[in-house]
Amino acid sequence: MTDEWRKKYRLEALQAVTKRSAFGNDIDLSDFVTVPRGERGLDEDVKRKSLEVGVDVEGRKGGTYFQVDHSVLLSQLASRIKGVEMMPTDEALNKYEWLRAYYWKALSVSQDKYTAIAELRQTKGYFIRSAPNEKVEQPIQACLYIGTEGVLQAPHNIIIAEEGSELNIITGCTADSRAKTVAHVGVSEFYVKKNATLVFTMIHSWSDEAYVRPRTGVIVEEGGTFITNYVTIKPVRDIQSYPTAHLTGKGAKAKFNSIIYASKDSIIDLGNRIYLMAEGTSGESVFKVVSTGTSKVYNRGQIIGQNRNTKGHLECRGMILCPTSSITAIPELIAEHSDTELSHEAAIGRLQEEQLHYLMARGIQPEQAIGVLVKGFLDPGLPGLPERLQEEIRSKLALLERKSSPEEPC
Repeated sequence: MTDEWRKKYRLEALQAVTKRSAFGNDIDLSDFVTVPRGERGLDEDVKRKSLEVGVDVEGRKGGTYFQVDHSVLLSQLASRIKGVEMMPTDEALNKYEWLRAYYWKALSVSQDKYTAIAELRQTKGYFIRSAPNEKVEQPIQACLYIGTEGVLQAPHNIIIAEEGSELNIITGCTADSRAKTVAHVGVSEFYVKKNATLVFTMIHSWSDEAYVRPRTGVIVEEGGTFITNYVTIKPVRDIQSYPTAHLTGKGAKAKFNSIIYASKDSIIDLGNRIYLMAEGTSGESVFKVVSTGTSKVYNRGQIIGQNRNTKGHLECRGMILCPTSSITAIPELIAEHSDTELSHEAAIGRLQEEQLHYLMARGIQPEQAIGVLVKGFLDPGLPGLPERLQEEIRSKLALLERKSSPEEPC
């Protein structure tokens, strides 16, 4: 953090270091360290955990970025994939002076204490860029792994889909089984240029005592499309995220898909905001959640129509398996132009007992029957995602069939 050009961000961060987030519980980050005791390598446990979030470090897939705690263990420039660059963010900022124009432009460093901490205690992060007009069919994969107890991981990621390009990224964030109490405050900035398409899929698999505060900003230019798929099915202590997309170019699109299985005493506070700034822009947010145990889930969504011929839709579908859990939907639609069309729908309820009885009548044990119905409810069918990746997500949801119900009594 000695670069002169970054000093202004550091000063802004210092002023915001105690600023609470607009949403979610306030987390005391002073107990977490950014200097881990010892370093983990790419051992078999790490490889196995990374596979659980869809990241294969054996190199059978495309370019791979793999960060454990604060160390980048693997950053394979996707030389085998034409038109893709990938490297640690600090290296990219040193290599490309023009990249400074993107740094902290999609969101503010002073947004809250978590963005401030990410600047003051930044621990790597990845830079991924697709070249103009390149259609990158092979997914790029990245994994942010916490391997040490008590660590605060604060990466800063910058992703750019240049004009006319297509880019598909799958990322996994997870923690080692020995790293129980950890914190993650990753920052991600997305820039989707004119007529480009970026599909970003994130799978979270944290520990029971993980505190997670991702901060995300998105800018989509004319004709661009941004699709993000978020999946989490493992217990987590407390996660809060509220990414914001700015559709600045005519006809730009953004879609947020979330699939959540909330268990034990997890607190999951997720949502997104979409600004329909330019003519003909459209945004959609679809949130599907199953809650059990004593978990608490909040789904916040906000769409702001600011120009003519714009459309936005919010959707929340929730299933409660236990009376001790809760789901709260908080939709907000704001029309700032007479020619904008905004809508929302929400439905939250319990498991359909007739479906459960139907399965049990055919010899399926109750626990397995519940798992089947939960899996069917959450089944992604995610648009813009290659079928192979959809199968990976389905395979993770399939674990619910075998394990969720017996392990998650009400």
